[in-house]
Amino acid sequence: MENITGKVVAVTGSSAGIGRAIAIKLAEKGATVVLGARNIGKLEELVAEIKESGGEASCIETDVKHKADLVRLVNTAVERYGRLDVLVNNAGVSQLSRIEELDTDGWEDMIDINLKGVLYGMAAAIPIFRQQQSGHIVNIISTSGLKIVPMQGVYAGTKNAVRTIAEAFRQESDGSMRITGISPGFVKTDFAENIKNEAMKTMVRKGMEQMGIDPVAIANAVVYAVSQPDDVEIGDIVIRPSKQN
Repeated sequence: MENITGKVVAVTGSSAGIGRAIAIKLAEKGATVVLGARNIGKLEELVAEIKESGGEASCIETDVKHKADLVRLVNTAVERYGRLDVLVNNAGVSQLSRIEELDTDGWEDMIDINLKGVLYGMAAAIPIFRQQQSGHIVNIISTSGLKIVPMQGVYAGTKNAVRTIAEAFRQESDGSMRITGISPGFVKTDFAENIKNEAMKTMVRKGMEQMGIDPVAIANAVVYAVSQPDDVEIGDIVIRPSKQN
């Protein structure tokens, strides 16, 4: 874990849930964290909490739908701390419905956040990583897409698109830039609250209550991936409740 101490890590969607757990755990391990999310109030509270515990953190309001916000996030890291070692693309949203229901607004939201938001993050970080000749991208994906099921078609599609892009990036890289995909299953967060389909919201809530794991488990996976020596790349991690099919 000595490999984490002093690293500068930017995390999107870090005001709650998995992103918040990632930020806290990395700070505990000695990383400097730069936090981005839309809820600046919660971000500021988290920064204060991390600093009170002896860590170093800063934040900036970030909506991953906007390219300029991701540029500001990574630039904040470089301007304040001199470098950026890791970008964690964590922000995500889910709208679950049958494709024939034609929830085009939900589709666009998922594409904008889950797919384009990741690409915008990569586009912001890669020039910095190239200049440094080092860098690590960690994408928080999902077990959706590993198993195709009804109601999750477009959501899973956005997640599988990220998998495809990441694998192409891995093959294109000369090894100086690493990329890791972490796919959580049911995790106890407020992720279900944004789902418009009430039946699906109820089902996801039930799954979380019955078998959801602590978001710290996902944070620990991020710590594992980020702590590896520079010549070691962790490709894909699937982490889910032992009860989940």
